[in-house]
Amino acid sequence: MSNKVSQPQDFEAAIASGPQTVAEFRSHKKTVLEKLQHALHQSPALVPLIVLVASVIAFGVILQGKFFSAFALTLILQQVAIVGIVGAAQTLVILTAGIDLSVGAIMVLSSVVMGQFTFRYGLPAEISVICGLAVGAACGYINGFLVAKMKLPPFIVTLGMWQIVLASNFLYSANETIRSQDIAEKAPLLQVFGEKFSIGGAVFTYGVVFLLLLVLLLSYVLKHTAWGRHVYAVGDDPESAELAGVQVKKVLISVYTLSGLICAFAGWVMIGRIGSVSPTAGQFANIESITAVVIGGISLFGGRGSVLGMLFGALIVGVFSLGLRLIGTDPQWTYLLIGLLIIFAVAIDQWIRKVAV
Repeated sequence: MSNKVSQPQDFEAAIASGPQTVAEFRSHKKTVLEKLQHALHQSPALVPLIVLVASVIAFGVILQGKFFSAFALTLILQQVAIVGIVGAAQTLVILTAGIDLSVGAIMVLSSVVMGQFTFRYGLPAEISVICGLAVGAACGYINGFLVAKMKLPPFIVTLGMWQIVLASNFLYSANETIRSQDIAEKAPLLQVFGEKFSIGGAVFTYGVVFLLLLVLLLSYVLKHTAWGRHVYAVGDDPESAELAGVQVKKVLISVYTLSGLICAFAGWVMIGRIGSVSPTAGQFANIESITAVVIGGISLFGGRGSVLGMLFGALIVGVFSLGLRLIGTDPQWTYLLIGLLIIFAVAIDQWIRKVAV
């Protein structure tokens, strides 16, 4: 009998103690490390921003303040303009949990089309530029169609496209370079992004301006439009996104097409940067763009990251390249340090993903 009486009492005691137990669980305070992990999960661009600021300060101290000059800092922007633009194209693809190994080849082919259409066929530079942009968008569309409609792996599709576009580039151009002097005389529009202007002691090119405007535009589109949210949703979980009403195939095709178009613009900027149209230029653009994306805190698993982080990643590479060159060290140290940064960035990404779960 005593057991029957004690059970309701125990039950009432458990109910009475329940809210206190829940309250104790909810009152758990996050540690500093947990707060840092949460902040990095919410803003992945914080890591490359911190590394960028620390790198600039370090090289500034080593070089006794010479690195802090407006000319040196804007020179870094000029050097990373092409990588940053191609990196923006790569960012869109990687946000969907894909990868595009053909970005560099598409960039070069687009620049070759602009040059050859102008000098081989005598078309106005404006028409040639439009044709070059169309070729880049078409290559991107083919990538997107094969990935979205045919369900082929992005790595395999873009690897094959890289080989095809690279071969087409050399076959079509006959491996001929259009000289800078000829372009300046007959088609200065092709070199417009290489023109410079000064603001105080800072020297900018229109290519740098295009890069900054592109980053701002894509940042806004990805954060504040339905298409941008769909891109993140597809990268995070395509099956759930489709169940939620997102047209996954159309999103993927649009992403790859836009990526190809941006690469074509990068080809136009490259003509202004180097002055000539060369089929051998930009050979490492695909690797450099992936490097900027990874160091910029964008997850290779898709669904997380920002174009602004990619820009920080590209600037970090530029800072290390210029800083080590001014110090007078062997150029191989640049590749070594960048390799370590890539591994560090991937490790940080994995760490953040585990905590977020």
